[in-house]
Amino acid sequence: MKAPVASILLGVSIASWSAVGADAVLWGASVPASLDDLAHESLATIDGTLRVPGLKQSVEVIRDQQGIPHIYAKNDDDLFFAQGYVMAQDRLWQLELWRRWHEGRLAEIFGPRAFDYDARTRLMMFRGPWDAKEWTSYHPDAERLFTAWANGLNAYVATHADNLPVEFKLTGIKPEPWTAKTVALRWAQLGLDSTSGHAIEEIQLALNVKRFGVEDANRRAAPAPYDDLKVPEGLDLNWITDDVLAAASRGDDDPFSPGKLTPLEIVEPYRSLVTKTMAMRLLPELQDPDGSNNWVVSGMLTASGSVILSNDPHRTIEMPALRYFVHLDAPGWHVIGGGEPPFVGVDLGNNENMAWGVTFAGVDEVDTYVEQTNPANSNETRYKDTWVPMKIIQEEIKVKGEDKPRIVELKFSKHGPVFYEDQARRLAFAVRSSDQEPGTAPYKGSFMLAQAPSCEDFFNRAMSWKLPSHNLICGDKKGNIALQVSGLAPNRDGWTGRLPVPGTGKYEWKGFRSDLPREYNPARGYIATANNNTQSKDYKGPPVFYSTTRNVDIARITRIRQLLDKQIAEHRPFTIQDMERIQQDDYSLHAERDAALFTGWTAKAPDVEKARAMIERWDRILTKDTIPGAIYVRWATTDAGQKAVDANAIPEQRALVEQGLSQALTRLTKDWGSDWSVWRYGRINESKLQHMFIDQFSLKPVERPGGFNDINATGANFRRIIDFSDLNKTMATNAPGESGQPTSPYYGNAREKLTDGTYFNLPFTRQAVEKQAAHKLTLSPY
Repeated sequence: MKAPVASILLGVSIASWSAVGADAVLWGASVPASLDDLAHESLATIDGTLRVPGLKQSVEVIRDQQGIPHIYAKNDDDLFFAQGYVMAQDRLWQLELWRRWHEGRLAEIFGPRAFDYDARTRLMMFRGPWDAKEWTSYHPDAERLFTAWANGLNAYVATHADNLPVEFKLTGIKPEPWTAKTVALRWAQLGLDSTSGHAIEEIQLALNVKRFGVEDANRRAAPAPYDDLKVPEGLDLNWITDDVLAAASRGDDDPFSPGKLTPLEIVEPYRSLVTKTMAMRLLPELQDPDGSNNWVVSGMLTASGSVILSNDPHRTIEMPALRYFVHLDAPGWHVIGGGEPPFVGVDLGNNENMAWGVTFAGVDEVDTYVEQTNPANSNETRYKDTWVPMKIIQEEIKVKGEDKPRIVELKFSKHGPVFYEDQARRLAFAVRSSDQEPGTAPYKGSFMLAQAPSCEDFFNRAMSWKLPSHNLICGDKKGNIALQVSGLAPNRDGWTGRLPVPGTGKYEWKGFRSDLPREYNPARGYIATANNNTQSKDYKGPPVFYSTTRNVDIARITRIRQLLDKQIAEHRPFTIQDMERIQQDDYSLHAERDAALFTGWTAKAPDVEKARAMIERWDRILTKDTIPGAIYVRWATTDAGQKAVDANAIPEQRALVEQGLSQALTRLTKDWGSDWSVWRYGRINESKLQHMFIDQFSLKPVERPGGFNDINATGANFRRIIDFSDLNKTMATNAPGESGQPTSPYYGNAREKLTDGTYFNLPFTRQAVEKQAAHKLTLSPY
């Protein structure tokens, strides 16, 4: 491994850095006339030449008409250094909040409401060792390249200490230096994103077994593949209580979800500029953010004769956008695509030879252990008839507004972090999670994929992708298509991991599995996933996850396959435009399933009959302007509507449908008045583009079509469609803009694309990039 780039930036003193942001007055600027003026003063330089300490050679940054940076360097140290610098230019505030969350330091700036999040992070964070096994898991040069990226971000902060993004000025918050370890921070949660059957779900299933019995609890869970749920030998279900569930859930969700944290305080002298801080935000009702779609089609089925890969991973629509497009070009590297914080490399992208895409797979990478503690010493747990001491760490958590840090005592059994202790029963509840293992920083397996020459060695490279657990698809220039389920899947010998287990030593992980489901050039000519069960019928290994059969007939994967299979049956070759149409499909299989409930009868109340008839005639397409679609969705989310779907007798169904429609009309009238013509579905399915704490920097909400389990889900935003016949024809979406800096021309320029589904072109070759160039910046070494 090559020596890491020097961590201490040339010409930058740590003393001068530590003073940054200690008080707003230290920013050294007079108070501008308006908040927009202050934000405009903070904008990064994206044209001309900048001298940057730490570079070896000059780097070119060409931003295209969408504001997407295409970075050209002469060596990979400078390439990743420049990427870190550019990311600081565009998304430093977003990166600061991501870092604080994953370091367990939110309470320092948000106060007591953030404490539980910090405590959970400190308990679950990866604590090393930071050795070659960790770094080389991602890429042979990962430590060096991560360090280069961190140094680039640090260089921007150090050279712009008096003019950082407006949020830092308004709050007086200090951005601190990053290292390679910062880049590799984990998702420190029990309910690990992308996994099925994680600790919280195991505890909830155990409580359901207590309440309903094994058979009924299993029926409600509807596992796929089917499994006869068995209570693990030695587990007393009385150990599992609501207190255990509450402890597991505490501080485990997203702190930046609406309503979780208080707005940040504005410091003097800028308080007069902020007329209104962000009020308590509410999560839109019908957000469907966590599903994702991907498919890859063989050249035998395309008009170009080349593979086409499509991917739209769904997440909550945010301000700024969660993801960010970037193009990296240097000897050995030519990759384009995007990712999410910390924005190192390209999480989802393509090089000149192959492309990859993702959907969450749900590999079960977490288990809950119930440990017996020693009556004579509660800091010891029983393991194979021996009392084993727990590791104990004390940490300080600083809390804004409190004079002294809070001291937290963290305990770790042989199996992992202890999240709850039941002193009366002498029990400690611990979790073993893959994110405690080397190489599990999210998305960093992309470094191996970025340099893949084709899909031929895709399976080997994909095994470095340990978190998140994904259905990784691949398509290449040679015409190959492939699927690999990724994740650090424990080898559980003789048990499933669906319920908590005793920590006695009987239920241990015996290494990690290498037999995860995969496909290569299937006869059907395409591979598609949408968070569905990708364990094929002929898959021979024990299940790596348990999905569910509930609503399987209306899943997004069903509609994707319908559209793909229909076009294949009609012998119509696929084009990029066809893939755009499928990604934007707003047809509701929910509504198709429920159509019979609204036919063959007449409601008693005139208004209810009017609504019933409108839904009966409706084409089941959830456009943003549909009125019957709005009524149907309101009906479907009432208790009566949900019961009607499950009812067996027709008279009971019709009574429930009528009751649900009456409830829906009452709600719609209360929300929007008695004029039915303004009852647009888009008013329900709305993406709110709110700045985190300054109302003046928010964008207007966007009414959206789709959602409600359509392919075009509410969380669909970051899309890519790649035809290997010409990579310069790649089409993409991402909104509201590339920049996170208010008043930047790329802060909200893509807002309208959220509602109208318009794609932009993502150029790949240098010649094509030059044709779309809007800004050119040269970064030069001192």
